Amino acid sequence: MSTPCCFIIPAGGRGLRFGGELPKQFSLILGKPLIMYTLERIAPFASQIILALPNDYFDYWKKLCEQYHFTLPHEVVAGGTTRFESVYNALQRVPHEGLVAVHDAVRPLIAKHTLTTLIETAEKTGAALPYTNMVDSVRKLYSKGSQAVDRSTLVQVQTPQIFQASLLIKAYQSVIGTNFMDDASVYEAHFHHAPTLVEGNVENIKITRPLDALWMEMLLTKSN
Repeated sequence: MSTPCCFIIPAGGRGLRFGGELPKQFSLILGKPLIMYTLERIAPFASQIILALPNDYFDYWKKLCEQYHFTLPHEVVAGGTTRFESVYNALQRVPHEGLVAVHDAVRPLIAKHTLTTLIETAEKTGAALPYTNMVDSVRKLYSKGSQAVDRSTLVQVQTPQIFQASLLIKAYQSVIGTNFMDDASVYEAHFHHAPTLVEGNVENIKITRPLDALWMEMLLTKSN
């Protein structure tokens, strides 16, 4: 990795769709908290890892690290009430030189080749965004019905989304409001052009429901 890449992991979600009392990022998958798989997957590509957690989970995370002997170097910052605020807080710790990646805490199956291509693309173009093609039919909803949409004009967006650090920091400092879907939309709102699309790997799903966890367990078991 020629250019240092700092990874921000916003992990403030409560994961209501997943069920249970704990946020989904702490759910056990094959005997280990889900978020630890994610951190381990990106670690070989990261010059720095910043985990944004709710304040009331700082002690819980520390105990989890002790319990599971998780010693991967990382730092913890306070997450905000929105994803935007969590990333903004973490960006205060990011050097302006090099790259910064923002990755969902519950996407532990990002492929190494996808990460490599994203980093190389962000180095060249300033920003890179992973995607997969739509396979299902899509309809747009209206108040009185729906209409079919040509799926060939749509893609599904994943993370990590990787940027030249100075550019993403500038975008976060300049935009007004916090109601953005992801970091690419913050970048686009400021610079008025989209990050370069990079084809992602289909396994890189967001673990949001119990069925997703079963899929992850199957893939992990198959790869071992």
